[in-house]
Amino acid sequence: MKNIGKYEIVKELGRGATSTVYLAIDSFNNQQVALKLFKLDTAHDSSIAKVFRKLLVTEAALAGKLSHPHIVKVYDAVIDDEVNYMVMEYIDGETLERSSEVDHLLPLGRAAEIIYKCCKALEYAQSQGVIHRDIKPANILLSGESEIKISDFGAAVIESQQETQVSGLGSPAYMSPEQIEERPLTHQTDIYSLGVTMYRLLTGRLPFDAANNYSMIYQIMNIDPPPPSTFRPEIQPALDAIVLRAMCKDTKNRYQNWDEFARDLVAFISDSVEPQAKIYDTEKFDTLRTLPFFKNFSDVELWEVLRISVWNKIPQDEQIITEGDDGRDFYILARGTVKVIKHGRLLSLLHTGDCFGEMAHLSEKNAKRSTDVITKTEVTLIALDPEVLAKSSSGCRYQFSEAFLHMLAKRLAVSNIRISHLLSDHQ
Repeated sequence: MKNIGKYEIVKELGRGATSTVYLAIDSFNNQQVALKLFKLDTAHDSSIAKVFRKLLVTEAALAGKLSHPHIVKVYDAVIDDEVNYMVMEYIDGETLERSSEVDHLLPLGRAAEIIYKCCKALEYAQSQGVIHRDIKPANILLSGESEIKISDFGAAVIESQQETQVSGLGSPAYMSPEQIEERPLTHQTDIYSLGVTMYRLLTGRLPFDAANNYSMIYQIMNIDPPPPSTFRPEIQPALDAIVLRAMCKDTKNRYQNWDEFARDLVAFISDSVEPQAKIYDTEKFDTLRTLPFFKNFSDVELWEVLRISVWNKIPQDEQIITEGDDGRDFYILARGTVKVIKHGRLLSLLHTGDCFGEMAHLSEKNAKRSTDVITKTEVTLIALDPEVLAKSSSGCRYQFSEAFLHMLAKRLAVSNIRISHLLSDHQ
């Protein structure tokens, strides 16, 4: 097979009972894509074929609806009697299944970071009216150390299209009690399933040991799971508490929203994970959300900022910028204080949330640095290259322009007050 529709097939990536996934080339956009070809005719039961077709229609309906850095993009879908396929973003990685095996468990901090990213992605999906309904390790792709993408939204409930719901779907081991009972579902069913996924990612085993689906369903409905630390002693009580709260059978005691879940993960990483040179993405994202400079950025735009920026921890009394040097990078203080010095004289102190170096970026390309900038305390510094920023999305660039405008207006107002006071004192 050389082509499916307009897509050139490169190689097979994997196959299942009802579909085969290929690496393909979209020659129009000159990009690699993952093409999932469905074989609905292999389902001998016409009712099963009907279910799979409904799943395909559901996921196709999401094409262009979900645009988030941690959700696999759906580019195209073709559904007719002869051929049924879906074209998606190609991810060079593997699912979390391998990382959920006892012999390949991730460090606790990395596992928490992955679940945090899932929280933020599913929070975004909820904001778009989508509940996934089938969260499990096999539906979360891992690329690199902790870059994740949630896939397979075929079982999703789309709030504006409730008729797309198909009863009985989902993987029994990861299903919430309300899903088993076929009660109306909210985002809390995804919170439960992500809690089970986290349990397996931490321990290499499911929270309930069952010989068959009937036993599994009984335990989900009636038995409390043992804490993850039962099977991995280094798991701290705080992490046990997060997992067990996400998996509460009673939705009143479960996390009420994704932000609660995510904030507990950030607190765990900040308080319990060994400090390291590398800054966790959880810490970066949470920091960006608190800085005034980024107050109008959406979550999707913040993830983009995180991707295009460079973060460093710099000790006290280190020179960041030297007067007269070339350079167009600009900086935002995520934490700490720096001194701005001109000809050896202190001009000002900049603190957490302040920006500096932006004038070289906003002026002509051959601008020289006009001041020295030296750390007064240890700082966490966000550095941005204007050339990289120029290649970011239009929404991200717009937000930076607005943030610069507000910052410059604020500085101008402060300067006017100072000049007014100086003139008043002179008179």
